[in-house]
Amino acid sequence: MKGVSTIIRVVVCGAAGRMGSEVVRTVSREDGMELVGAVDRHNLGVDVGVLAGVGPLGVMVSDDLEGVLVSTQPDVMVDFTTPTSVAANARTALRAGVRPVIGTTGMDPNDLADLGRLSAELRVGTVVAPNFAIGAVLMMKFAEMAAKFFPAVEIIELHHDQKLDAPSGTALRTAEKISLARGDYRQNTRSAVATLEGVRGGCYDGGIRIHSVRLPGLVAHQEVIFGGLGQTLTLRHDSISRESFMHGVVLAIHRVMGLEEMVVGLENLIFE
Repeated sequence: MKGVSTIIRVVVCGAAGRMGSEVVRTVSREDGMELVGAVDRHNLGVDVGVLAGVGPLGVMVSDDLEGVLVSTQPDVMVDFTTPTSVAANARTALRAGVRPVIGTTGMDPNDLADLGRLSAELRVGTVVAPNFAIGAVLMMKFAEMAAKFFPAVEIIELHHDQKLDAPSGTALRTAEKISLARGDYRQNTRSAVATLEGVRGGCYDGGIRIHSVRLPGLVAHQEVIFGGLGQTLTLRHDSISRESFMHGVVLAIHRVMGLEEMVVGLENLIFE
């Protein structure tokens, strides 16, 4: 594994996408970080700084992740791609001794478990976070705290219409935390996660219903609504700009440098 250097060298996968472009802008301006590579299937050969609106950076978009990792020798790979490509990207990075920071959601649970084993075996740190917004992490923490006091709960998650997975990773992570914290209110009525399309609802383990909304104009939003005798409690977080995720991404890039295994959830870097 590569040693820790003063400047953290970063490659971005999905660099031409909306989240990837935001990461490019952030890393290019962040003290102590250097953007050294950009990987995407689109805009090949174009300067990624021009694509991101920060001016030429001298980093051209490539579709050859393995080649970029060999030629640039980065410390960290940030991945905001698709559910079908993220696991392969992370395996490629880990085998090259590069630490993945993964924001792509919808990964197959078996792939996630395999990445955890590989990360620990190679002693190369990995961070996987369903949501990098600090407010969203706090919302999940508050929902976990409230779970033991209310007998019923539903989750409504709302995202832009280009999001490929449903339910969102944040909604599934929230449901998981609520389910584990419910105590006497946990109902073993459903054990499977139903994949959702559009506004349809499905149940998580313990009968927690999740509703997914996909509409243009949205970014990332979630409500957790608890119900009890004569009262309700609503927790809501809204990301109105993708900038809201960048503080968490920067935190994860810094923290993954000191890890030798996989950490799932930004809360495990904040509330440790």
